[in-house]
Amino acid sequence: MAIRKIILRLLRIGALLLGVLVLSFLSGCWNWFVEKQVFFHDTTIEQTPADFDLPFEDIWFTGSDSVRLHGWLIPASPSSHILLFCHGNAGNISHRLDNVRLLHQRGISVFIFDYRGYGRSDGRISEKGFYLDSEAAYQVARKWADQHKAKLVVFGRSLGGIAATHVGATQPCNGLILESTFTNMGAMAGAHYPLPFAERILKHRLNAVGEIGGVHVPVLFFHGDNDMIVPI
Repeated sequence: MAIRKIILRLLRIGALLLGVLVLSFLSGCWNWFVEKQVFFHDTTIEQTPADFDLPFEDIWFTGSDSVRLHGWLIPASPSSHILLFCHGNAGNISHRLDNVRLLHQRGISVFIFDYRGYGRSDGRISEKGFYLDSEAAYQVARKWADQHKAKLVVFGRSLGGIAATHVGATQPCNGLILESTFTNMGAMAGAHYPLPFAERILKHRLNAVGEIGGVHVPVLFFHGDNDMIVPI
């Protein structure tokens, strides 16, 4: 009986260790998937607001984990609103200046920033870092809004909508705008990688649905029905 108990105990320990190894493996797979298949970061700044005759200020700021980040503050004058612009998964802030110019022409100030690993921002992209960067960028926009007595609206496009939803759910703002934002990573995996387990495993990752309930300001959703990347 004593030998049997020892064997059973060893089997339990072995099963526990195997579970830890499997979880570690899956975590590593997720980190690889995020870095290689979700975030397509580009470090080349191809143009600046000056190329569009826009006034701007280079803003250097840090995340709560001390990663150095970069963004552009494009003030409009006069301006009663500032838009925190969370861009999508590819390129960097230099590829969104057409949009920024249109906003500026309508009297809206913009703070657009790059996540870690994008553009001039330091660090290496990760899901956790993605959220930390959006929180840090919010603080920059919040400070400007308070100084200029302006309303702060958070905008996110595609993957950036996940960051924007997180900010809107955790920080005070005056509105949230989501363009072509997916519900969670599980839904995206189910649409593009139709494996029976993918949607269930990933449904809690990059999860806008899980956070939208914490948003208590007006929300505008818009989405094109010909979007082949993020289907409606």
